[in-house]
Amino acid sequence: MSDSSHGPNSSQLSDSSHGPDSKQVVVLGAGMAGLGAASRLRETGHDYIVVDKRPHAGGHTMSYAHPGDNGGTFLFDEGPHVSFTHDQRIQELFADAVDGRYEILQTQVDNHWRGHWIKHPAQCNLHGLPSDLIVDVIRDFVDAQAEDASHASNYQEWLIATYGRTFAETFPMVYGRKYHTCHARDMTTDWLGPRLYRPSLEEVLRGALQPTTPDVHYVDHFRYPTDGGFLAFLRKLIDATPIELDAEVRAIDPRSRRLRFTDGREMGYRHLISSLPLPELIARITGAPAEVRDAAGKLACTTCVLVNLGIDRPDVWQSHWTYFYDEDIVFTRLSAPPVMSPNTVPPGTSSLQAEIYYSAKYRPLDRDPHTFIEPTIRDLTRVGILRDDDAIVHRSTQVIPYANIIFDHDRPAALETVFGYLDEIGIATCGRYGKWGYHWTDEAFRSGEEAANLLAT
Repeated sequence: MSDSSHGPNSSQLSDSSHGPDSKQVVVLGAGMAGLGAASRLRETGHDYIVVDKRPHAGGHTMSYAHPGDNGGTFLFDEGPHVSFTHDQRIQELFADAVDGRYEILQTQVDNHWRGHWIKHPAQCNLHGLPSDLIVDVIRDFVDAQAEDASHASNYQEWLIATYGRTFAETFPMVYGRKYHTCHARDMTTDWLGPRLYRPSLEEVLRGALQPTTPDVHYVDHFRYPTDGGFLAFLRKLIDATPIELDAEVRAIDPRSRRLRFTDGREMGYRHLISSLPLPELIARITGAPAEVRDAAGKLACTTCVLVNLGIDRPDVWQSHWTYFYDEDIVFTRLSAPPVMSPNTVPPGTSSLQAEIYYSAKYRPLDRDPHTFIEPTIRDLTRVGILRDDDAIVHRSTQVIPYANIIFDHDRPAALETVFGYLDEIGIATCGRYGKWGYHWTDEAFRSGEEAANLLAT
């Protein structure tokens, strides 16, 4: 899936007719948000082009094919991606892209803590945990019922007010240090939405006393392409879009409205839509004020190291993704591609993808990513997912420099400064990294459409 196919008119970048007075709209980035913008621009009849520095389109929704030692191909996405949108229009768009060939899957999510496998979410599935811990969790949860979490000034205060101190400090605060790379007190609460379920006291009690409970995860089912990995949902959009690949922007001059690329080529634009990460966008703008550059430099995100493993045995793991709270386990989250679609692996095999998080601001990545492979295999064996005699027939790593936005206390003021400046110079942004928010796939796509809609107002 790492081919460099792209849409029609892909040679437009070198066309000298694109001068500073061109009416062309340029979209930076050919990922989910950039393609959302392109889709709307095509619908509204604009003359536009999408440019991307990578040799392929898809952005973070890319899927990669890797050979196995014994033949066959393992397919890995750039981190676990699924579609659980309730937007019927986008459901139909994705379904059409794969000619109706997609899986509809009931979500299977679990947690691991100190040798215990816990159904997700852990706060209402305490059955089987040590009795002293359960008593402390319930006691603190009861006390927390009198608290108003809406007044919390940070994520740590919100967790304690919502779940009580014992649960907060044992589970989400520990997981957060692995996933967000910072302490809960360093984060705001404006990203939470439905992501952390707040159960009733009855749900907590039943989950402590009974081995089975109702499913209350905010994602109860999702769609995934039968063939081709998650990127398949974008394939027709990519084929219909004029995209210039291997085109990295080196400088943006907002006065002359010109782009300069690393290979020396230039392009004029009338309107610019960017899905680039905000720090990278600001760094490329000629004449950006120091205070704007400083603000962009305060924006934090995680870097994810993906460890991809192919195993010469079927049905190694049946959960779609699993959260690991133990700080002595190297990875934070685990997903199983063949549970998304059996066509992601050769017949008779399985695959696993482990996520390990770092961040430039809070926990810099200071080692070769390949050194995570053996610790990942070791810990998967230690928790019982892999067997000692399993044959690992594929192993690879990938570093995702922009993984998840860190909603720390620097973010709100920094964004106000950055977006104020971008509004002044007429650059619209979209996507998780262009908006620096917690965008799911459908939200990223719609944000691209919304950026394109601004051109008609």
